[in-house]
Amino acid sequence: MSAFALSLALGTIAGLADFLGGLLLVRRSPTTRSLRYFVALGSGFMLAAAVLEMLPESLKLAPTWAPLMVLVGYCGVHLIEHTITPHFHFGEETHHDEFIARYKSYSVLLGLGVHTLFDGVAIASGFLISNWLGYIVFLAVFLHKLPEGFTVASVMLASGQSRKTALNAALSLGLATLAGVFLINIFPSWVHIGLPVSAGVTIYVAATDLVPEVNREPGIRMALVFFAGVAIFFLLRLLAG
Repeated sequence: MSAFALSLALGTIAGLADFLGGLLLVRRSPTTRSLRYFVALGSGFMLAAAVLEMLPESLKLAPTWAPLMVLVGYCGVHLIEHTITPHFHFGEETHHDEFIARYKSYSVLLGLGVHTLFDGVAIASGFLISNWLGYIVFLAVFLHKLPEGFTVASVMLASGQSRKTALNAALSLGLATLAGVFLINIFPSWVHIGLPVSAGVTIYVAATDLVPEVNREPGIRMALVFFAGVAIFFLLRLLAG
C-alpha cells in the first residue's frame, strides 16, 4: 500500500476511536472506567514515541529548524489551552458549573480539534518517512483517542447539550484527524514542518495533559501502567529491529 493509503486507513481508524469514546460516554458504558488505563498507557507510549522517534526524525529532516518547530508545537497548544480551552481535563467533566455557557463547550471542541488535526498530520508525516514511523505514530495517537472522544462528549453534556450533539462533537474530532492526514498528503513537502510541530504537540498532550491525569490516581497502579506504555514502545522497537 502507498503511504497515502496507509495513513488514510489508519487515520480513519484513529478517527473512529474518537467517536467510540464519545459513544461510550453517551451510552454510560461500564467500560468507561477502563479509559483511565488508556490514558496512562497512552501517555507513556506517546512520550517514548515522540522523544525517541519523532524528534530524531525531525532533526534529520530539518536540522536547523526542527527544534524551533517542536517548541512552536508545544507552546502553541499551551497557548490554546490557556486561552480558548481553559479548565478542562481528560476524563469526565463533573464540575458542571464551569461549563454553563454553551460557547465554552465549543471552545473546548475547538481546542481539542487542534490536537486531532495534528494527530492526522503526525500519522501522515510518519508514513511519508517510513512505515515503521507511521505505525508507531498511529499507535501513539490511537491510544489517546478513546479518552479524547470521551472528554469532548462529557464537556458537551456538562454544558447542557444533547447526546446527539455530544456524539457529533466526538465525530468532528475524528474528521479533524482525517483533515490532518489529507493536508500533509496534499502538500508532502510540509512534512519538514509537520513532523516536528506535531512532535511538540504530542509531547505536550502526553506530558502536560495526560500525565497529570495519571498522577491524580492514588497508588502505584497507574504509574506502572504508564511505564508499561514505555515498555511496549521498546518491545516494538526490539521486535522491529
